[in-house]
Amino acid sequence: MGKPTGFLEIERKDRSYEKPATRTANYGEFTHRPTPAEATQQAARCMDCGIPFCHNGCPVNNLIPDWNNLVYRDQWKTALETLHSTNNFPEFTGRICPAPCEAACVLNIDDNPVTIKSIECEIVDRGWDEGWIKPQMSERGTGKRIAVVGSGPAGLACAQQLARAGHAPTVFEKSDRVGGLLRYGIPDFKMEKHLIDRRMRQMESEGVIFRTGIHVGPDVSITRLLDDYAVLVLAGGAEQPRDLPVPGRDLAGVHFAMEFLPQQNRRVAGDPEKKAAPAGTITAKGKHVVVIGGGDTGSDCIGTSNRHGAASVTQLEIMPQPPVRENKALTWPDWPLKLRTSSSHEEGAARDFAVVTKRFVGDSGKVGAVVCARVEWVSVNGRMEMREVAGSEFELKADLVLLAMGFTGSIVPGAVAQSGAALDARGSVAANTLTYKTSADRIFACGDMRRGQSLVVWAIREGRQCARSVDEYLMGRSELPR
Repeated sequence: MGKPTGFLEIERKDRSYEKPATRTANYGEFTHRPTPAEATQQAARCMDCGIPFCHNGCPVNNLIPDWNNLVYRDQWKTALETLHSTNNFPEFTGRICPAPCEAACVLNIDDNPVTIKSIECEIVDRGWDEGWIKPQMSERGTGKRIAVVGSGPAGLACAQQLARAGHAPTVFEKSDRVGGLLRYGIPDFKMEKHLIDRRMRQMESEGVIFRTGIHVGPDVSITRLLDDYAVLVLAGGAEQPRDLPVPGRDLAGVHFAMEFLPQQNRRVAGDPEKKAAPAGTITAKGKHVVVIGGGDTGSDCIGTSNRHGAASVTQLEIMPQPPVRENKALTWPDWPLKLRTSSSHEEGAARDFAVVTKRFVGDSGKVGAVVCARVEWVSVNGRMEMREVAGSEFELKADLVLLAMGFTGSIVPGAVAQSGAALDARGSVAANTLTYKTSADRIFACGDMRRGQSLVVWAIREGRQCARSVDEYLMGRSELPR
């Protein structure tokens, strides 16, 4: 344990942000890094609990008390090695993970958890600054070639682990750049893309081959890949967006969030407008924007719309407004349901809860308003049902509507259909978490394509565990960690 009385003597102090007026003028990250001394002081607050509940909260199995103790003792390089032993990409998780570890921290019982996410990010950022992070080449090759379909966090973690086991993985990505939703879903102001490029260079040095601009299914068949590779790993994500089939859905100006967000990421990357927006530019500049969906994707739409210069932004959520503070006795150490205000919300957005969208209306084929109604949720035979409140219908002005209601599963036509792998009840590729093997011979699946829409930490965990299963399948045994 670092400092036994640290949590009593030191107040929680997390990373700070640039002011909204400053940060909305550009698309760069706006978080202020803590100094090493500040990180060391915050790490001293870790209690090194007898039962580290933060482990229960962390899907990627980070050894949190261990590297907190090492940071407190100024052993940063060892802390980095400990962090990397469970997490291939802590610079991603340290920026975009919602930090369920902090929710599970014992000090969260009184709303003052250890700043785990900030310390994690500072460890890896310092590792890059100091030049401690190097390619980790396998001593010898196995001669086994593996195709990984999808270059999101699950595919990247799987490929890196397989390369370090001596195999020869090739990652196929349908987009022109590697990263999946890390590249074209997460806005640059939350995570700048040079972080992906840096890891990509490390992985290439370790033996991973990247093939971009190849859409498995339409461009190259699953059969061809199985002819050329010993094993195929499906890690293509859950990209089927949930639609809103109401009258007026076909009006111009009503778009999925994932039609809107990638355009801006491409502009920041320097793509010409024609390439960034091949189907036409979607801009929020000067418009009244309505975002339907209260999750992280909706929040990303808010932050991007504010940076475009939207006239107003309103976010609608069909569920009731959650409590500002959760009931700790009922929820801790589990992930709590409570009102969450993101940095994008702080930049300017109205939020409305328990609202259902009834139809879109407009003139000349363009959306002009969203017709909504209030709903209440009632218990019927132990199940919650939504009921519209009589006479509650109202209208919101809307020049741009962004549908950010999550994803329903994998896109089946193409690679999934060609694989012949069975699907589960949710429409995801069926595979268990022990072997990650699908019903199709020599085909494995991991990440959102297997578990459905989830978090970056779950994707990394599944990619790592899938790599171990593939290694064991090919070699009869594996020394890769689970």
